[in-house]
Amino acid sequence: MKAKPFKIGSATIGGQGLLLILGPCVLEDAKSARRAAARLVKITRELKTPFIFKASCDKANRTSGSSFRGPGFREGCRILADIREEFGIPVTTDVHSPADVEIAAESVDLLQIPAFLCRQTDLIEAAGASGRAVNVKKGQFLSPWEVAPIAKKLRAAGCRKFFFTERGTTFGYNNLVADMRSIPWIREQGFHIVFDATHSVQRPGGGGDRTTGDGPLAPVLAAAAVAAGADGIFLETHENPAKAPSDGPNQIPLARLPAVLRKLLAIRNAL
Repeated sequence: MKAKPFKIGSATIGGQGLLLILGPCVLEDAKSARRAAARLVKITRELKTPFIFKASCDKANRTSGSSFRGPGFREGCRILADIREEFGIPVTTDVHSPADVEIAAESVDLLQIPAFLCRQTDLIEAAGASGRAVNVKKGQFLSPWEVAPIAKKLRAAGCRKFFFTERGTTFGYNNLVADMRSIPWIREQGFHIVFDATHSVQRPGGGGDRTTGDGPLAPVLAAAAVAAGADGIFLETHENPAKAPSDGPNQIPLARLPAVLRKLLAIRNAL
């Protein structure tokens, strides 16, 4: 059983190309978001590949309650809508409640369900009924086969444009392991699968009051995932990860991104 390709704005998942979801972890302000989007548009146009711009409007699952969360959900969606209109690119953000879905569906092309919320039925059903494409992050606590009931919920809500994202599995304390077998196993069930390279190298809560990670390994895992047959790659990137207010240790510096993407596209083309 093979999932049918579908479009998300100017991007396609399941076709000959590689779906790219790129952007900073969290929206900091309109100016920095626009600057990041402009850089990514330039990079991907030179590589002749479309992408979806991503950023969290409200980073609601921070380790510490005092950590930066973003500009607020409504303001963040407004920023993403402006980027979508100015650059003509599809945009995505994560949603945490049915109320978020209602707001975001007016502004973004793709709704992202966070890994910790991937089994929340009300949220899944609201996203599925929104008319937007849906990306469900597979929880760190789920096996590859446990995505099937989530797909059933989405389909019951009328959603046919959805995919799953692999982002590592809990492996002891403060660590994740990326099992590349998950990619063909999820594809064999008839679902599209994207690999989240930057969150897969997280060390959740590894810094006590913050998450740490092994950012230099993200391109390595991304290359392995493309070779394993992933339909797309999710990469967070920042102009200066050391100063990023969220997930800095895992993000790829924007200056390094073109070389990383060229390698991933070359592997895809070789397949």
